[in-house]
Amino acid sequence: MIIIIETDRIKLRPIDSKDNEQIFNYRSDSETNKYQGFVPKELNEVDEFIAKNPTEFNQPESWFQLVIIEKKSNEVIGDLGIHFIGDDGFQCELGCTLSKKYQGKGFATDAMRSTIDYLFNSLNKHRVTGSIDPRNIASIQLLERLNFRKEAHFKESLFIDGEWVDDIVYGLLKSEWNH
Repeated sequence: MIIIIETDRIKLRPIDSKDNEQIFNYRSDSETNKYQGFVPKELNEVDEFIAKNPTEFNQPESWFQLVIIEKKSNEVIGDLGIHFIGDDGFQCELGCTLSKKYQGKGFATDAMRSTIDYLFNSLNKHRVTGSIDPRNIASIQLLERLNFRKEAHFKESLFIDGEWVDDIVYGLLKSEWNH
């Protein structure tokens, strides 16, 4: 099942091995992606990342990666991960990475909004969450713009790159979604 979500400016589709170089170009930028768990140093790391993507969408306890494609240039400008949580599959966690060149232009908002809409209205999910480093102000603002509410702040709960960091969890219920 090929999932394609489209808006006026972007389309989202499953990640593919032919996307590896474009993904490496924006994911390997360690400054832009300092709050991400995956910052590849070599192209083969991206190949391994892509190879781990499940063959089927909406599988319990899986992370499914979509690429964000800017329609005008047909360029991969980011990726969006969906974690299908639990055996019942009624909850999801989202994570979004966008090329520095395309940040601040509404592309992440567009990708997240259309994906959330798809999850709630096409797949009948109950709840969507986001987990963010509290220093990542842009991502916090993105979720708040989409009407997510802050639900928890865990102190030094994640060990990333040799450092204990805090984690903030935001949530949104289907009943709260009005887009």
